[in-house]
Amino acid sequence: MDALQNILFDLNTLIPILNHALHLLSAVIWVGGLSFLVMAVTPGLRKAVPKEYIKPITEAFYRHYKRIAGILLVVLLFTGGVNLHYVNQVITSQTGVGMQHHAKYLIILCIKLLLVLGLLTLFLYTVIFKSDDETEEDGSYEAIPFQRAALWMGFFIILCAAALKHLHL
Repeated sequence: MDALQNILFDLNTLIPILNHALHLLSAVIWVGGLSFLVMAVTPGLRKAVPKEYIKPITEAFYRHYKRIAGILLVVLLFTGGVNLHYVNQVITSQTGVGMQHHAKYLIILCIKLLLVLGLLTLFLYTVIFKSDDETEEDGSYEAIPFQRAALWMGFFIILCAAALKHLHL
């Protein structure tokens, strides 16, 4: 019981836990929503709905996802920075030097950040520059351009996050 009280009432322990949980939850919602669009909505609509109705339906789905993803983007960037601060504190307390002296950790962190930048670029592209006439080579409509590439980036970001989690323990 004392251990639980220490966690609940020690802000130096509680804040990193809550921040990390919020970061993970945001990532799961972002990638999960994109997964749902790529693996369920797009193929399902192509098989079950006449072509003239696909565009308005996917636009409706994406309009809601885009708002949520924009909020999640801000949350992910903020909580990611806070996580980085706390992880650096843990690494420093364990090894006596900060994360800047741990090459493996920095390499994976840079890969993760490059993937995040790529995902952010694809998201901003769809928000800012997407035209209403975009179709794929086969003539079908895709609500989110490069949605499969974005999904794979999301999967690799999660893989990098798992690797980072195990490198600082």
